[in-house]
Amino acid sequence: MKIHAIETGRVRVTERWREGEGDGLRRLLNAWLDKAMTDWLPVHVWVIEHPEGLIVVDTGIPADANKPRYFPPFMPLIQRAAVFDIAPEEEIGPQMRARGLAPEDVRWVVMTHLHQDHDGGLHHFPNAEVLVSREERDFATGLKGRMNGYLNQRWPRGFAPTPVDFEDGPLGPFPRHASLTRAGDVTLVPTPGHSPGHLSVLMEEGDTTIMFAGDTSYTEDHLVRMVADGIGTDLEAEIETHRRILAYAARRPTIYLPSHDPDSARRLADRVTLEPHGPAPVHTENPGAVA
Repeated sequence: MKIHAIETGRVRVTERWREGEGDGLRRLLNAWLDKAMTDWLPVHVWVIEHPEGLIVVDTGIPADANKPRYFPPFMPLIQRAAVFDIAPEEEIGPQMRARGLAPEDVRWVVMTHLHQDHDGGLHHFPNAEVLVSREERDFATGLKGRMNGYLNQRWPRGFAPTPVDFEDGPLGPFPRHASLTRAGDVTLVPTPGHSPGHLSVLMEEGDTTIMFAGDTSYTEDHLVRMVADGIGTDLEAEIETHRRILAYAARRPTIYLPSHDPDSARRLADRVTLEPHGPAPVHTENPGAVA
């Protein structure tokens, strides 16, 4: 199977957005009000050429991401703390066509969650079955969803995703899972914390798992250090998700691909697996040498 790592624009967030500090409301305000910004981070979409049909994981951001038509009371703070950079030709639809892939042919679009930098390209997939966890769909829908920061007014007219209920049994350290493909080589697991119904996609490739992790953490390093972001809805759940991912990777070689990690595309291309306890120390022939 061929996997395409497609960068649909870039985002800069505050440092305390990417690596949270404090508890409760203070943690959120630290993320929104922090003056230190990250470098530009990728907004990845993953396209899998599977024998059962094209699978797209998340849909990236729209070209007008910095100009939402609806503003909850705190939206100006969010806009200052998370700034996007994307041209129309960088949206997922045009980028797929440039690679010879037709968005109309996509069978499944799997949403890790429904934040605007992940659901902004939904309109490019008119024929796909869109899957999202039931909890995420319910949390993000309607006025309640908009007040929680979801820009659901941008969703395509008649948007009716298939809810994922994770009715299958445990999968390693994950308490439940849902099979996507008949072959059983692509499964969905709940990974809550960043959002209430966040999910991740596990794809088997021989003895290795490729994990399309959405925003379970902003980088692999944050995962290994079990550092939660500053805007997650449930800090304890996010850390527990980290524990489960690390436990899974300790049992089975896993390539970990968060959406905004600048190194994700390289790890995929080189098939670099996660070291659950961090990178191994570098040993030299002359330990006393000074570089």
